[in-house]
Amino acid sequence: MADLRSDTVTRPSKGMRQAIAEAEVGDDVFGDDPTVLALETRVAEMFGHEAALFAPSGTMANQIALQLVVQPGGELLAGADAHVLVYEMGAAAAIGGISSRTWGSVGADLDPEAIGAMFRGPGGYTVATHAVAVEQTHNLGGGGVVPLATLQALRDVTRAAGVALHCDGARIWHAHVADGVPFNEYGGLFDTMSVCLSKGLGAPVGSLVIGSAEKIARARILRKRMGGGMRQVGILAAAGLYALDHNIERLAEDHARAHRIASSLAPLGVVDPSLVRTNLVPLDLSKTSFDAAGLTAAAAAEGVYISPMLPQVARLVTHLDLDDAAVDRAIEVLVRLLS
Repeated sequence: MADLRSDTVTRPSKGMRQAIAEAEVGDDVFGDDPTVLALETRVAEMFGHEAALFAPSGTMANQIALQLVVQPGGELLAGADAHVLVYEMGAAAAIGGISSRTWGSVGADLDPEAIGAMFRGPGGYTVATHAVAVEQTHNLGGGGVVPLATLQALRDVTRAAGVALHCDGARIWHAHVADGVPFNEYGGLFDTMSVCLSKGLGAPVGSLVIGSAEKIARARILRKRMGGGMRQVGILAAAGLYALDHNIERLAEDHARAHRIASSLAPLGVVDPSLVRTNLVPLDLSKTSFDAAGLTAAAAAEGVYISPMLPQVARLVTHLDLDDAAVDRAIEVLVRLLS
């Protein structure tokens, strides 16, 4: 079996399980779980912010962050393929009362000036733009990395207009490994961030919201309102601390395996290896006899599990529980099916 559906399918390693078992805990709703506090402090410092808040999921972390920078009835701008709009069950509107408008689906290829031209100010009957959300790395963009210079230009545009900038940084660890940009340099660009511990880093659950002390104090209230206040959650935070200690730099191995898959499938015309920068391999099936659902089913019948993302796009994801033998098996099956 080769499971390439997502980097969320990883299971805690022996060392991570030991860290979980030995975690010192308290009651996080009362703010006295020492392991949670240690994780929040460490992540905030990594990204050069004042504070962070542990949340049970990336969706909750994103939606808390959006509510920190967009008032009810205000507008969020994001890409048409943004995770915060496509894969979070309409939470921005349903929970935050947030109106959204999108630019064309271009993945990690952003045009800061074009985004700035979309801004609307207060007054009249239009909805004022409060914030812009970007994704690093970009999920539906095939794990693409937004270049630092592009993010800096976007920050200049948003700052000049008084518009906040949020980063859905679920896989920002991969961007750091791919481009070598320091975490605090990324952090200095954004008003709020979310980062995920269970995508690539191998923790069983958990994300964090990052921002100013004032924002995170409000975030704690929003988390409780959304049902995210947990008690002896240090057993999960311990897994996050272990992941930060052991599983960031090794992401380069996942990137190398993803590139090997892409290079092996490139002759079939389904992927351009030069665009595979991190651990996501998108397969364009539009010129094959398969659609995404069909290829997913055919591969699963032979023990290779992938994900249908769009009608003609399937996705493969490498991760720390996937070894070279599993990659070889996946390549063998997919080459045979697609040939």
